[in-house]
Amino acid sequence: VTPALIVMKRGPMGCTAYPGPIPGALDDGLNGPGFPVDVFNVLGAGDAFMAGLLRGWVRGEPLPNALRYANACGAIVVSRHGCAPAMPSWTELAHFMAHGSPHRKLREDADLEHLHRASTRQRAWPSVAALAFDHRAQFEALAAQHGVARERIGHFKGLVAQAAGLGHDAARASTVDAATFPLPGVLVDGRYGPAVLSGLAGRGVWIGRPVELPGSRPLAFDDGPNIDLTLRSWPVDHVVKCLVSHHPDDEAGLAEQQLASLERLAAACQASGHELLIELIPPNDLPSPPGRATPLVRALTQVYARGVRPDWWKLPPPADAAAWQALADVITDHDPHCRGVLLLGLEASEDALRRSFELAAAQPLCKGFAVGRSIFADAAARWFAGTLDDMGVVADVAERYRRLILLWCGARRAALTSTSKETST
Repeated sequence: VTPALIVMKRGPMGCTAYPGPIPGALDDGLNGPGFPVDVFNVLGAGDAFMAGLLRGWVRGEPLPNALRYANACGAIVVSRHGCAPAMPSWTELAHFMAHGSPHRKLREDADLEHLHRASTRQRAWPSVAALAFDHRAQFEALAAQHGVARERIGHFKGLVAQAAGLGHDAARASTVDAATFPLPGVLVDGRYGPAVLSGLAGRGVWIGRPVELPGSRPLAFDDGPNIDLTLRSWPVDHVVKCLVSHHPDDEAGLAEQQLASLERLAAACQASGHELLIELIPPNDLPSPPGRATPLVRALTQVYARGVRPDWWKLPPPADAAAWQALADVITDHDPHCRGVLLLGLEASEDALRRSFELAAAQPLCKGFAVGRSIFADAAARWFAGTLDDMGVVADVAERYRRLILLWCGARRAALTSTSKETST
């Protein structure tokens, strides 16, 4: 009756297409074999099948390709929980067709699930300038030192948040180079900064939120061991930030506790849909054996070996270009879809940060910084001592943050210019 392509879905047998006259037997059409998977949930199977079919059909690809896309999409969705959220991206579909899976239950394929998460992220963050004031123990110590009630810590954090907005706006107004200008970001906690978190909701700010118990080693979580329950109450756009003090040569029992905690945290983030940022700082009290990779590189390798692939890393600045390359190699070898690295400040001076930025800006993997005490420490000390008022805090922090953003922009611009010259040469 119609010249249209007819495609008949045949469940585990795949599908058969009839691009021309209908043959005498069903199997005489063009057969597209199915993929062997365990059916977990049938919702979305038809939509997924049609999505795969149309990807090839509307692009004019050979019909066998379109049928293969269709069957693969359907197989992936029926082996997962959910409907639309289970739909594969082209990145994971291509991986599945090229490599298959050792699992009939595709939802148990860690590589495929990671590709799904990494390739369906909701927003791009090409560059981030985060003002980090998620500190809790440090503010508690300041309050105790000056006899200030802990309830006042939240007020100070509100001032820092106000300064972050003003500083970012001022930096943007003083540069016209949109290509190197970072998006705004904050790291702030839920213990003393819930009002800040609420105020930033929906404003397009990158938000990181700590989950670790301050100073814990082995790693423990601030709201107790049930991290799954904790994350259920967090908005999905909050990036889960976890500081872990881990050295690759730690005693075996301590190392196992820490890595197991990171595994549980990563699994909880996958279940809740949150992105994960790991801030990894190896302690300085253990010597580094001569001739081996740096403790930071070896520590990252150990984390990856446990199957933990964070969306972000927050790391101390490497000492030189070779150290940066070693770090980048470890990350890209284990997870080419990692969002990137944010540099931490460690209360360094502005001049020291400038040198770190100049080195880091040439690294595509470095997406910016997450610096705190280098920006607010002086204002905090004076405010808690009663020698600086609220307006003074906002002005001081905003100006320091503004200068740091412009330092990053300048370093990135110089790196891009240098790369462009080398390419043209």
